[in-house]
Amino acid sequence: QVQLVESGGGLAQPGGSLRVSCAASGSIVSVNAMSWYRQAPGKERELIADSTRYGAVQYADSVKGRFTLSRDNAKKMIDLQMNNLQPEDTAVYYCRANIWVVGGSADDYWGQGTQVIVSS
Repeated sequence: QVQLVESGGGLAQPGGSLRVSCAASGSIVSVNAMSWYRQAPGKERELIADSTRYGAVQYADSVKGRFTLSRDNAKKMIDLQMNNLQPEDTAVYYCRANIWVVGGSADDYWGQGTQVIVSS
């Protein structure tokens, strides 16, 4: 069984910073892509940062230059450092990972989501 557990998030003022983390655990052979999504109220879930196991990272235009994804393959973790936060960054942030499990195949898994609120 595989779990993705997110932590961090919370409340920040405009221009402030927050960090969210995601850790994978369970019977894992390897973790392939690990990504961050977010879903704002009344909007569709959107991909904001995507990483490969080889270190390549891509960002959505909406967060480029403000958010930084870092990845630790040994710990099966990704972090998202969010700087210069704006009210439009308010959303539930989700981690998604493509994981090869012991005795199985590679499937996509989602974390439970963590709330980020940006407000003065």
